[in-house]
Amino acid sequence: MTTSVVVVARGATLPAAALPFLRSQAVYAASDVDPAAFGVPSVAEAPGARGIVLITASRAEPAAAALVAAGAEVIETPVPPLAEAVEVFDRLRSPGGCPWDAVQTHESLVQYLVEETYELLDAIEEGDRTALREELGDVLLQVLFHARVAAEHGDDPFDIDDVARGLVDKLVGRHPHIFGDGPKVESAEHQQVKWEELKQAEKRRESIVDGVALGQPATALAGKLGQRTGRAGIPLDLFPQGGDTAAQLFRVAATARRAGIDPEGELRALAKQFAKDVRAAEQAARAAGLEPATLEADGWRKFWPSA
Repeated sequence: MTTSVVVVARGATLPAAALPFLRSQAVYAASDVDPAAFGVPSVAEAPGARGIVLITASRAEPAAAALVAAGAEVIETPVPPLAEAVEVFDRLRSPGGCPWDAVQTHESLVQYLVEETYELLDAIEEGDRTALREELGDVLLQVLFHARVAAEHGDDPFDIDDVARGLVDKLVGRHPHIFGDGPKVESAEHQQVKWEELKQAEKRRESIVDGVALGQPATALAGKLGQRTGRAGIPLDLFPQGGDTAAQLFRVAATARRAGIDPEGELRALAKQFAKDVRAAEQAARAAGLEPATLEADGWRKFWPSA
C-alpha cells in the first residue's frame, strides 16, 4: 500500500486529490497541525509509517520529511497567490532577506504609497488594462508592507489577517440589508447615504467633517468638504468668501462636488489634455524646423493643436 503525505497549505483546507486516500487509508495528524481540527489521531499513535496518510502543514515537518525521504507520495494544497504574496514578503522583511525592506517604516513608505496610488489612477484614466493589473499589484504591495511593519510593533501589533478581518467586519456591518435584516436600499445614492450614516454612528463622530482626509489634494479636499457640508444643509453663502484665488478655487471645487461632479478628476483630465496639447505643439514646431524653446506667444498659437 502506498504511503501518502498530504500537505495542508492553509488551515484545514485539504486538496481534492487526497480524498481517495483519506477514505481508504489510516489518517494521522503531524506535529504541526491540530489533530482535533481533522478528527484524526496524532502521528505519535500510528503503529508504523507504512500505508498511512499524514496530514501536515509542511513537508519539512520531521515525520513528513521522513516519509517523503522514504518515497511517500506528496499531495499538496496549492498556496493561494495572495497567501503566497504574504509569505514572499515575510521572507523579504525577515533576517536574511532584503536589507532595504528590513529598514523601512510606515513613515518612510508614505511616498511610495502616494506614488503607486497615482500610478494606479493614471492607469485607470488611460484605460490601460495591463498597467492596471500591475499597478494594483504595486498598491497591494504597499498594503502588505505596512501590515508587516505593523506586525512588528512592540505595543500594538497587528498583521494582514487583522486588516482583512476588520475589512470583512466593516463590509458586513455597513450592508445590513444584505447580510442582516436591515431595511431595503433602493439605489446607489441611497446606499451611499446609509453608508455615511452607519459610519458616523459606528465611529461616534462628533463633527460632520470628522474623518475627512486633510492630506488629500486641495481640490479633492475642498470637494469632499463641499459634499459633506451639503448633506448637513450648510448653505453655499457660508463657503469661504473673497476674491482671492484660494477662496475662488474652494467655492468652485466644493460647489462642483455638491452637483455630483468630481473636481479633482475633471481638473486632472483637463490638465493632462493640456500637457498633450503642449507636446503636439512642440512636435509641430519641430516638424516646421523650429525649436520650441525659441517660440514666442504667436508662435505657440500658430502650432497649437486647437488653433
